[in-house]
This record gives sequence, C-alpha cells and structure tokens, in this order.
Amino acid sequence: MTRTLSALALLALIAGGPAGAHGVGAWAGASSASAERSEVAVASIDGKAYVVGDFNGATELLVYDLSRDAWEKGTAFPYPVHHTMAVGHGGRIYVFGGYVNGWEATARVWSYDPSTKVWEPRAPLPTARAAGGAAIIGGRIHVVGGSVTGRANNPAHEIYDPATDSWIKAAPLPTPRDHLSVQASGGRLVAIGGRVDGNPAENLAANEVYDPAKNSWAAAAPLPTRRSGAASAALGQEVYVIGGESNLKTYDAVEAFDLPGNFWRSLARLPTARHGFGAVTHEGRIYTLVGSPKPGGDRSGIVEVFDPKGGAATR
Repeated sequence: MTRTLSALALLALIAGGPAGAHGVGAWAGASSASAERSEVAVASIDGKAYVVGDFNGATELLVYDLSRDAWEKGTAFPYPVHHTMAVGHGGRIYVFGGYVNGWEATARVWSYDPSTKVWEPRAPLPTARAAGGAAIIGGRIHVVGGSVTGRANNPAHEIYDPATDSWIKAAPLPTPRDHLSVQASGGRLVAIGGRVDGNPAENLAANEVYDPAKNSWAAAAPLPTRRSGAASAALGQEVYVIGGESNLKTYDAVEAFDLPGNFWRSLARLPTARHGFGAVTHEGRIYTLVGSPKPGGDRSGIVEVFDPKGGAATR
C-alpha cells in the first residue's frame, strides 16, 4: 500500500515545523485508508481497527491491521449512517445509534463478528441519538450524551450489557453536548469537550468525570483548547484529545488529561489538522484514522500515528 508520507520524512517535518511546537512525543505517517471517510466511528479488537459509517453515505466497512499497516474490507454496514458510536469488546464491534436519512437520530444497535463477517441487531438504545460517546468499563458499555433528531442535545447516559443484551440508565451527563470525547480511564468515564446542539460555533471546554461506584459526575480541569469532533484515546493514566473543529477551522492540538492529577499537558501537534475521525491505541501508540481536514463535510484516508515516548520535537 502506498504511504501518504514515509515515517522518516514525516518525523523530519515535525521536528522542523509547527507540528512540533509542543515538543512531547512524535508523529509518523502510515498507509492511507482504501477509501476516504469522515464523521465515522472507530473501534478496535484483536489488533485491528474498524472504521464504521461515513458522512457521504458509504457503507463499506474498512478494517486496518495495526501491526501490518495494511487495509482490508469487511461486510458493509446494513445502511448508511454517520456520527455513530462504536466500541470493541469480546471479539465483536458494537455500533450504537447515529444519524440516518440525513439527520434523523436512530436507536438501532448492531454487533459485528469478524470471524463470521456478519452484522447482528441488538437491543436498541433507550434514547435514539447520534454524535455522542461510548466507552467500556467492567464489561459494560456506557453511551453518553449526543443529539436527538433536530440536533438538540440530550444528556442521556445509558449502559449496555453485551452478555444480557440489555440496558440500564445511569446518572445523566451534567453538561449536555454532542461531538464530545468519551473515554474510560482508571475505572471511570471522562467526557471532554463537544458543542451545543450541533453548532461548532459553540464549542465547550467542559470536562466531567463519572464514578460508577457512586453513579455520579464531577467537574474536572477544563479542556485547554475548546473544540468538538476530536478523536480521543486512553493511554496509561491519560486521556488524549486530538484535533477537532470549530465553525472556522480544524485543529491540530493534541492535549492529554491526567485523570489522577487533574491536569492537562500539550504534546506534538497533529500533522494533519482534522475532525470527524477516530483514534485507537496499539502497543503504546495512538493511531488516528481518516477524517476531514476542513470544517464541515470534507473527508480523507489519512492515517497518522503518535508515539508519546518518541523523541522530543523542536522548532
């Protein structure tokens, strides 16, 4: 597969340019996706990342082998969807909600078994919504926030148990928002950033942490760069928020939240500013997949990989 930019060339670019302004960690390029996508959900299991959905209506399932740096195709998703949410667990990919038929929020839930390449319907979301976040704690999947049909925010926090194919409700998100980043870290949920009622001109710095033992949320140190539509990943004791957009621009900011210490740090900038993309971790690195380099409905097949232990980049 042709690379968008060789690892050495990209590292050299970062070391000499604005992408290295914050200096910590290093970025490298990887093989471009076999098709361009944006407003996707990305989840990983067993060393592979799965790209689901597309703002422009593509249904083809893109599968990226993280160790081999190679792309393949899975069974197409049952219908066009965008702004959906996905989590990998127990050898399956679970996909929740999203927008269908334009901007209609759906409650439908699906699971995908890579061994059989079959999509199966699961118990629907209690609250139909899109552009929320999903993360797993203790074998149960938390689906948080997002928007209903018409793009109004909904604070729903609903927990799915794959073992019983059932849902329960949990404490709602204190700051309703969509296009937020949701990750699990240290047995807690972290919900970061996002926007109000689908409007990228109203980005938020909100950072709220959910403790499942108490079924309650608490405010934490705000996101330094207000943005929405970012990719995010949990690595070690930190949650990384990468890229994103406003109504005027896409962002290359990479900021990591230390949950135990309740503080943020800035890292080497994303080489290609973009939004509507996803991130997964593999062997201590963060892989960012596809997304739109421009605000709105553009798309790309870009793959860029962050090594938090990489050599410090300087201007």
